[in-house]
Amino acid sequence: MKRSHTTRLRTGYTTGACATAAARGAALMLSGQSLIREVTIELPAGVSATFKLEGQHFSPSNASCFVIKDAGDDPDITNGAEVHAVVSLNHSSSPSTEEGNTIVITGGRGIGKATKPGLAIAPGEWAINPVPRRMIEEAVRAVIRDTALNVEISIPDGELRAKKTLNARLGILGGLSILGTTGIVRPISAKAWTDTIDTALDVARACGCETVVFSTGRTSELAVQNQFKVQGSRFEVENQATNHEPRTLSFEPLPEEAYVMMGDHIAHALRSARQRDFIRPVIACQFAKLVKIACGYENTHAAASEMDLVRLREWAEEASFPQPLLDTIASANTAREIAVLTCFDPALMALVAQKAFRAAQSHAAGGDPAFIVADYSGRIAYYSFPPKSSE
Repeated sequence: MKRSHTTRLRTGYTTGACATAAARGAALMLSGQSLIREVTIELPAGVSATFKLEGQHFSPSNASCFVIKDAGDDPDITNGAEVHAVVSLNHSSSPSTEEGNTIVITGGRGIGKATKPGLAIAPGEWAINPVPRRMIEEAVRAVIRDTALNVEISIPDGELRAKKTLNARLGILGGLSILGTTGIVRPISAKAWTDTIDTALDVARACGCETVVFSTGRTSELAVQNQFKVQGSRFEVENQATNHEPRTLSFEPLPEEAYVMMGDHIAHALRSARQRDFIRPVIACQFAKLVKIACGYENTHAAASEMDLVRLREWAEEASFPQPLLDTIASANTAREIAVLTCFDPALMALVAQKAFRAAQSHAAGGDPAFIVADYSGRIAYYSFPPKSSE
């Protein structure tokens, strides 16, 4: 059953907030040598939050505990994860030096490391972003002053959970990232998607990619990856699903970093790409999504936009399409049904791609996207190309 739009969804907390709470709890136990059951921390969002602690342990030299992440009603892969913190005295630092009261924050089991440029942390660093690092340091320093400390953050099953994320593609290997700029996870948050898109584009730019391939889902992305073959310094599309002659895309070979999963966030993806000077992105999708893009929706999710087959029929009538094709559109219940029944009619695909191109330019002026439509067997059914450069 779908949740009513009037039902208020429950917020949750980021991994950064959970790591901060666990670190504060461990610091309090190390300092006071007593059991702590819960802690309250201040979040960057300007509110406080209280967290229950689990797995408490303390000794004169270190203390540890963990917080079970509650992502609220957000479908977060890290929901339910145990975010552990160990705070220990750093006996290697001399009190007489400037390093005598530093806090060294490291990652343990299940925390990834950055391996590519373009991320908020440098290659080789633990994937604990700047805001969570600052939160952890401030929370620990408020408890223990003028003492050198080590803080290790870990998520025991983080490496397994990370396999269900885009971390590896972004260059974060070995586990999850400790993220969060506000400390709060908004339910069904679009920001999680758009932040990932922005980060992926930053990585693509830092890795020297000249263009990017946006995809609305893994099926369409795989279709492009499977059909593109490197030939010299260019890509040729093996289009076996239509009678179109293969053409050459004027792009350099695309590395893994060039593929960006945009989901339904077409307008944000195009604007973000334009801001980073990706002038000719490729958009890979299935026909239903192409129609939604052509309709000008900023978000192509079913909950955010309603498929308007009436508009599709109007476009086809204006283009003087044959009556049988118009009848097929009129009687169909879904865009997928139209695509299948018309065998991905090239003229229809081209018409919708042209409308999509214009809509894309309304989202991000100056961009010249190409569109690739995947069929439902994992092959490319149609592709369009941006206008040739005037160079």
